[in-house]
Amino acid sequence: MQLLAATGDPYDPDADVVVQEELAEDRRREEAEQQRRQEQQQLADRAAELLDLAGAGRLDRTVASRPGDEAARALLDDYDYRVLAVDDWLARALADRAGHYADPAARAAAVSSLPVSVRARAALLAALARTGAPVDGDLEFVGRLAQADPTATTALAAWLETAAAVNGGTA
Repeated sequence: MQLLAATGDPYDPDADVVVQEELAEDRRREEAEQQRRQEQQQLADRAAELLDLAGAGRLDRTVASRPGDEAARALLDDYDYRVLAVDDWLARALADRAGHYADPAARAAAVSSLPVSVRARAALLAALARTGAPVDGDLEFVGRLAQADPTATTALAAWLETAAAVNGGTA
């Protein structure tokens, strides 16, 4: 109070540097929270879009993967029957290096963010493709193997890769 009295001027919070810094920090926090809420909503919207496409049977190679699809997948309820179609789509995009997975950094990031069964499925699809086997048909067994035992599926993919390399590209 004595400091205020010494100036002889009325107190003006608009001129108080400390008050203005606190207000600016409050605004920055609110903007960051708003940004976080917006990003969460975008992820939720993308997750719903993927489920809708899967439910309509239209989640295929014509739908390009995008950054954030791994986070959208993480929001999905594994008990929803359409999640398997989303997992298959993600695995095919990863195996084919399609969409944003054309970027090596995106593929590397996917390794830590996608479920292990999706990564195993992608590894087996990629290994089958390198053997010359057609991978465009119904490969439901790949998904079932990856879901049942991702470790064995990944081991099978590695074995196929080794066999293909030993045999000059054809297993």
